[in-house]
Amino acid sequence: MADCVVDSDELLRARLNAETGRLGWKELERHFARGVVIKVAPGMDLVEVALSVARDDQAAIAAWLAAGRIQRASSEDASGWHECDARFWAVVTAPWVLAQEITE
Repeated sequence: MADCVVDSDELLRARLNAETGRLGWKELERHFARGVVIKVAPGMDLVEVALSVARDDQAAIAAWLAAGRIQRASSEDASGWHECDARFWAVVTAPWVLAQEITE
């Protein structure tokens, strides 16, 4: 049974990795307007965060929220992203869109 869980996690991780892509603010803005954008801190593994969200890993999610490593995008975030036409790595983990700003 444990092998099935590992295989399932690996398949989900691979699917999420394949669905991760680059977006500009203009593409992300409509999701922000719906209130479904979760900001992922730089340095975090976006796919691992998406896997935890998809698996509803409440302990990991609560720890990241408490540490400010993930959070719902705010109006201040949106204003800043609009001003600099920010770019993101993003992945959908319905109903959420997880977005990590690209800082190059």
